Parts: sequence; structure tokens; C-alpha cells
Amino acid sequence: MGEKIGLLAGKGQFPLMCAAAARQRGFTVVAVAHHAETDPALAQVADEIHWVYVGQLGKIIRIFQKAGVRQAFMAGGINRGRLFKQFRPDFKALKLIAQVGVGRDDQVLRAVAAEMERDGIVIVPATLFLDHLMAPQGRLTRRRPNNMEMRDVNYGFRVAKEVGRLDIGQCVVLRHGVVTALEAIDGTDETIRRGGLLAGPGAVVVKVCKPQQDLRFDLPAVGRGTIEVMREVEAGVLAIEAGKTLVFDRQDLAAQADQAGIAVWGVADQPEA
Repeated sequence: MGEKIGLLAGKGQFPLMCAAAARQRGFTVVAVAHHAETDPALAQVADEIHWVYVGQLGKIIRIFQKAGVRQAFMAGGINRGRLFKQFRPDFKALKLIAQVGVGRDDQVLRAVAAEMERDGIVIVPATLFLDHLMAPQGRLTRRRPNNMEMRDVNYGFRVAKEVGRLDIGQCVVLRHGVVTALEAIDGTDETIRRGGLLAGPGAVVVKVCKPQQDLRFDLPAVGRGTIEVMREVEAGVLAIEAGKTLVFDRQDLAAQADQAGIAVWGVADQPEA
């Protein structure tokens, strides 16, 4: 058995990918998964798995301490709607909530990381084993945005950064300079559906990292599902922040986007006006 590493798992495929990559590097993976969020298939990838409800912070820490975990990483988000259902905060979580509240993701995650570190569990970046998944700058597909679309990309980038600064969301949909949807509690896919239906064919979708983002957790991510939703509403461009966005199944995503005529573009931190 190798050195133990803890995995605090949310939804999606990213926790499974992280667990597999960590094991390939020789780590023993102790996973804490969330009911109604984490894919049960994680049990087949991690060396051991424990299930908790959202809000059971004290239980998470005890699990890691009992297993001898001294460093851990967070992978996969939690549906923000879970704050209104199946939310079971224990005493440690209630104490943290009293200090920072529950409405702002970054504050909560930083507070959780600080609490775990006080108990001897250091939080490391989720991309520790998968940095190759980060989006490159420039074109990811055959088609690149045209001049009008690029103006929307640059404007949408600035808008999305401001929305992110307010810790509301990470995604903006627009067309011809008109913003048709901002991401809130509904998540990226529903934002694309809302904005795409209002904008009509050719909408531009921009997804960025929040300016104050702690790169240890909650990085923006896109995958084949993102392209499928864009195809539903006939959106034309997906712009993502280079170096700070996870791209899952990049080759398949690009092929799917090419088939639909969608341009996928990696934006530098400071795009041209």
C-alpha cells in the first residue's frame, strides 16, 4: 500500500478520474462520497469509500483521521440546490456556517479547507494528478469564432468575471452584445438552455474561473454534455478560460463540436477588447 490520500468527492466523472490517476501514482485513495451526488462507480476505483450527506463536515474529518489521511483533495461540485434539501449540517458545519454563511461557494470552501487543515488534513489541488486536462489557449476545434463572435467572447469574458467576482456563477450566454443568461443556482447546462432559447441560433457561451478562485477546488469544467446542450439550442461558440478550465474527453468533445459546427476557444486571462 502506498501513501494515503483523501478524496472529497462531489458529482460527475472528475472524482473517478482523480481517484484512478492517484492510484496510478501509487497512492491509496480513501474517498468520502456524498449521497445523491457522487457516482456510486467511485467504489470500484477508490481503495475505500465512505458515504456522507452534504454538511457532515465533522464526520468527513473523523473518517480521514481514522484512516490516517494527512492530505486530501476535493473533486467534483455539489449541486447548490442541495442546500435546500438533504442538507444535514453537523455541529462542526453549523459552527462554520455561523462564521461564513452558506451562500458564497468560495468562502465556504476556503473555510472548509481551513477547518480540515486545523485538524491535520492538508488540502491539495484537485489537478495534482490531471494537469493535462486544463484548457489550452486558442482553437480547440476546426472552426474558430468569427469577428462578431469574438467580440461577444471578449465582452462575455468580462461579464462572466464580474459575475464570478460576486460569487454567483461562472457562465454567461450572449449574442450580438446582449446577455441572455447568467449562471446562478441552476448550473451551466440550464444557463445554456435558458440563454440559448432567448438568443436563438448562434449564441455564444462563455465560462471562466472566478477572479478569487482558489485553484485547489471547484474549477470550471466542460465536457461532451456541455456540447450536447449547446447543440440542443443551436449555440455557436463555447469560450473557456485557458489554463483554468478542465476539459473532459477533449478529442471527443472537439469531434462532437465539429460535427455541430460549434467553435471551442480557449481565452487568455486578459482578452483583447
